[in-house]
Amino acid sequence: MKQRDHAMRRFSTAMIAAVAGVALAAPASADNNSIAGRWRTDDGKAVITIAPCSNGSAALCGRISRILVAEPAGGARDTNNPNASLRERPLVGVQVFTNLTREGERWTGRGYSPEEGRHFNATVRVESGRLNVRGCVSLFCRTMVWARAS
Repeated sequence: MKQRDHAMRRFSTAMIAAVAGVALAAPASADNNSIAGRWRTDDGKAVITIAPCSNGSAALCGRISRILVAEPAGGARDTNNPNASLRERPLVGVQVFTNLTREGERWTGRGYSPEEGRHFNATVRVESGRLNVRGCVSLFCRTMVWARAS
């Protein structure tokens, strides 16, 4: 039994080290023209991490990885979500970009704005070291410019 416990601990330690290595390597490998990495939103309220989606495709996804403003007791929640069953989930971890696929110099996919509780068509590209995020709902579009987060 001791050998089995020891083997499980070694396996767990190896898995944690592997996951940590991947997490730390991703931002370091991102060059200035890549949309992958950590980005501070234009309003300074959050950091979004853009990385490969978990579905095994070449697409990228973005999640809220950090809230930069004071949060209410218990943390910020997705209170404006159109799906009432998701309104109590914490904002950290919420996916705000889905299936961003490369089309030349830009990436297109779907976006979600927790502040507005709205999904939109997203176009993302790096220009002069900044991330231009264009969101469109029907004919109405808005562009935001995000900076790399440290």
